[in-house]
Amino acid sequence: MIGLLQRVGRAGVEVGGETVAETGPGLLVLVGVERADTEAHADRLLERVLGYRIFGDADGRMNLGLRDVKGGLLLVPQFTLAADTRKGMRPSFSPAADPSDGKRLFDYLVERARAAHGSVGAGVFGADMQVALVNDGPVTFWLRVPPAPI
Repeated sequence: MIGLLQRVGRAGVEVGGETVAETGPGLLVLVGVERADTEAHADRLLERVLGYRIFGDADGRMNLGLRDVKGGLLLVPQFTLAADTRKGMRPSFSPAADPSDGKRLFDYLVERARAAHGSVGAGVFGADMQVALVNDGPVTFWLRVPPAPI
């Protein structure tokens, strides 16, 4: 399971011209689900997202996690993160989970995030979304919890 973490001043997701989720200061995390990912992968990714130290402390050093700063969390499904881009000029999506597994694991991640953290919004799996953000820093990290071998 892949999470592209972006520290944001604000972020939002629209579907069909309607805002479905937004956050103030915190994290926007684009989430890619790979084949063979499980609930255990989602749990580990969430643990890393909530605790990853990318917010400044009193000295301006990245020593605080999302929980520490009580920031917002916006999770957005993005299957293209699981693309294989190693060769050619067109990505292969064979590493991505099939849509039913992807939706199930994304929904599980959102549910677990809402149980563990106060302010959590989510995009809509499979929808054509417009995502807007103000990246703070800019600070962006790619986290991956590797799937078990198939």
